[in-house]
Amino acid sequence: MRLSTPVQAPGLVRRRVAAGATAAVLGLAAAVGSSLGISASAAETSALTGIILGVGADESQRIVTWYSSADTAQVVQLAPTASLVNGEFPADAVTFAATGGANFVASSGFNRHATITNLREHKAYSYRVGTEGNWSPTYSFKTQDFEGDYDFLFFGDPQIGSSGNVPKDQAGWEETLKVATAANPNAELLVSGGDHVETAGTETQWNAFLAPDQLRQVPVAATIGNHDVGAKSFEQHHFTPNTDRSGALYSNGNPASNTSGGDYWFIYKDVLFIDINSNSYATSSGGGGDAAHVAYITDVVNKHGAEAKWKVLVFHHAMYSPASHAKDSDAKVRRVDFPTAFSKLGIDMVMAGHDHAYSRSYLLKNGEKANPDEQPGAADVVAGPGGVLYVTANSASGSKYYDITKPDNSGTSGTGNGADPLNPDSYWYNSSQNQEHVRSYVKVQVRNDKLVVENVRSGTCAAPNASVELGLKCTNTAEGQPIGSITDKVTVHPYQGEGQNIQVNVPNAAPGEFGWTIDGYNGLVDLGLAEEHNGDYFSATGQINPIVVSDGRRSLAPWSISASVGDFRDGDKSFSGAYLGWTPKVLEDGAGAQASGSVASAYDDRGAGLSVARGLGWATQGHPRGTAKLGADLDLKIPGSVDKGSYRATLTITALSS
Repeated sequence: MRLSTPVQAPGLVRRRVAAGATAAVLGLAAAVGSSLGISASAAETSALTGIILGVGADESQRIVTWYSSADTAQVVQLAPTASLVNGEFPADAVTFAATGGANFVASSGFNRHATITNLREHKAYSYRVGTEGNWSPTYSFKTQDFEGDYDFLFFGDPQIGSSGNVPKDQAGWEETLKVATAANPNAELLVSGGDHVETAGTETQWNAFLAPDQLRQVPVAATIGNHDVGAKSFEQHHFTPNTDRSGALYSNGNPASNTSGGDYWFIYKDVLFIDINSNSYATSSGGGGDAAHVAYITDVVNKHGAEAKWKVLVFHHAMYSPASHAKDSDAKVRRVDFPTAFSKLGIDMVMAGHDHAYSRSYLLKNGEKANPDEQPGAADVVAGPGGVLYVTANSASGSKYYDITKPDNSGTSGTGNGADPLNPDSYWYNSSQNQEHVRSYVKVQVRNDKLVVENVRSGTCAAPNASVELGLKCTNTAEGQPIGSITDKVTVHPYQGEGQNIQVNVPNAAPGEFGWTIDGYNGLVDLGLAEEHNGDYFSATGQINPIVVSDGRRSLAPWSISASVGDFRDGDKSFSGAYLGWTPKVLEDGAGAQASGSVASAYDDRGAGLSVARGLGWATQGHPRGTAKLGADLDLKIPGSVDKGSYRATLTITALSS
């Protein structure tokens, strides 16, 4: 009997040469960048508008995109905020050359974008765009630790202009961003569910969407909605990293047309984000359809999935949602094309918009409820192999809400919208749903051993709330359901096995049998932040999850429990499991249990540590029947040369008995 338990030591080591190395690279970037664009004539003044801070390929990058009224060479200028004097950038500020071209509609000018690279962690930066003598206002952002836990915020369908009143829609959008970032000042990403505007090519609506300064302070991961796709404005305002703009990923198959499209991915700390253009789903329109997206996602996961601990997929058209779009024919097509692929690829969560109401699904595997016993609104769920959580966001601006719709008799699995047997007012796939006609956003806490998802009210019935101001009834009560209150919260624990056939929950042995199980929930064994010792090595300690051994056999045959650990890995970085040692102990006597001997870290004795099978506990022939609990103190010592990272390994436990 075997079971694999992940062991992790996040943020283990600090690379002592990092500061010097990064500074050198930044210096090089400055030298290279300063030769590009500074020679442009300052006399040709350009209006610089629509500035937005986007995500880069990883946490050390940002992409800045903007509009320019003149076709001049421009840059992003960057400096540590602390180095600015009276708002003036220092002489050694770094510049990053911008590229771009004429907007598809020539009257709207030109678009530019530049990628900021080699950012350092725990740093406040200031930036501006333009060229000498013609700079934009200065904006600032901060970086945090490049490893470990963080929060991101997800926003559904601002759709500025859909109420018919752009200023009211803008006010609601601005208020949601203000409320959300004030409540979560350390949130590191703003993720969009799409439909930024009502009409794809209407720049007045885009100007209203881009008005909040938070979009220049926290990086945005944008998603193409069906109201964004019909013009190039989306692509002109959002330049995204690692983007595949091949024809198969455009709804009409033509990237050169006045439409937006493409799929992209990026890794931020421990999350691989994949964002697809769900407007392209029907091959009859010229694109590659859902099959092209599945091929893209598969390729990205195969190449980069091992570099992250979580996989989050984002697209606009919700597959499992609570309002009228849940019954759309295209939603039913996606519920055939996507779910099995997502489960097989190990996607942890899918986030979407489009239906303008909040819902989160049960954990679904291959398009079916993974655990029939999961209860509606459960606050704690464990994702078995292939379990995926689907989240749909409500309107972030209040410009348009859709009411929750009733189930029908079309079935309680697959493409059906039948009633949940446990909650007949809900579709079979939704665990929780909400629509009060108030603005909200979704907060996601990314942790080593869980994802925590919350739907948070960012408004009440009061203004700014365009739909309600224009006559829609509102059911929220500000006294009992104020701004910042939560309509739904769920903690998702990941599947901890190493492969699809490894079960985490091993049952207790039946009477007269020998067996073992984990004592309680098989959570992540987190060794925390390692301590540095004079620059020579790093150390971390902890305990394994206790093992309960039960032996009721009449033969009273001997038994033993052993374990070994693989290499500790963080993406393409690793160090040997030999550096992990332990001291076994008997926590509760029984079944003749005796603790095996201590094993030293390879750092101490240059041995194999736990990289080879080592005993945890044992009993001799003729031992008494009963139950014992075994544990072990872990001792991890790592050479000082190992790179900083959040490393994880798998401890495989084996039981032997005659």
